[in-house]
Amino acid sequence: MPEKIKAPAGEEVVLLAHASGSQIYTCQQGADSKYAWTLKAPEAELHDAKGAVIGKHYAGPTWKHNDGSEVAGKAMAKVDSPDANSIPWLLVGVVSHSGDGALSRVTSIQRINTHNGQPPAAADCNAAKLNTEVKSSYTADYYFFAPGK
Repeated sequence: MPEKIKAPAGEEVVLLAHASGSQIYTCQQGADSKYAWTLKAPEAELHDAKGAVIGKHYAGPTWKHNDGSEVAGKAMAKVDSPDANSIPWLLVGVVSHSGDGALSRVTSIQRINTHNGQPPAAADCNAAKLNTEVKSSYTADYYFFAPGK
């Protein structure tokens, strides 16, 4: 595990979920008048080790477990994926909780083992495609951490 995205000391894995879905990008014009794909939101299902759907991941970024517990987070650190065609690996700090369940105690989340999910080529975002949305399929593993008991 890259040092930069290791979970804080004293935290332990309380849930592992495999995500499959899309990263949604929108063609936007920046302050510099250049066009670029910007991340709008993820849209993915979360699966347990047996492949059963246990929740979803969506804008926020937010992770919602089928038991009703939910966390939203903010990226704290990132490293490039070992696969250049895949989105970065992240360490996310949880900024809010709701509901009671599997995610209630979660304080940080790692996104690793990413596969695909990159935006289209920059040249594909131009004035003609302003505000166009595209979905880029991806998979990743999410490790949910909470303080050790």
